[in-house]
Amino acid sequence: MLWIKSLHIIFMVTWFAGLFYLPRLFVYHAMCTDQAGIERFKVMERKLYYGIMTPGGIATIIFGTWLWLGYGFAGGWLHTKLALVVLLVIYHVYCGKLLFDFKHDRNQRSHVYYRWFNELPVLALFAIVILVVVKPY
Repeated sequence: MLWIKSLHIIFMVTWFAGLFYLPRLFVYHAMCTDQAGIERFKVMERKLYYGIMTPGGIATIIFGTWLWLGYGFAGGWLHTKLALVVLLVIYHVYCGKLLFDFKHDRNQRSHVYYRWFNELPVLALFAIVILVVVKPY
């Protein structure tokens, strides 16, 4: 099970790298005015979302489920962690919607919005790590 736990952590780091970086790309994309730069951001965002973020998220969930099945359900803290993971999946899917809007030049948000939006996974990461390590309840 330690191999599974290691893979879960590795893919979680990969997923979070994308969750942190894609909204940062949205910040710069929303500020960009030249067509060459806009097209470059579209390529970067697509590759990050489909090549790193989504596989990382799927693998995180697969190995997390494997851990859960191997160790069993272990208390209330896990309910909270799983709720936060569901919120992260929703955030991930919403990033995909934003990616689609940028792809079709339909972004309606300012770079300031994306700067704030970029902070949400940080809060989830803090909470999840504390829940897993401390197991407060």
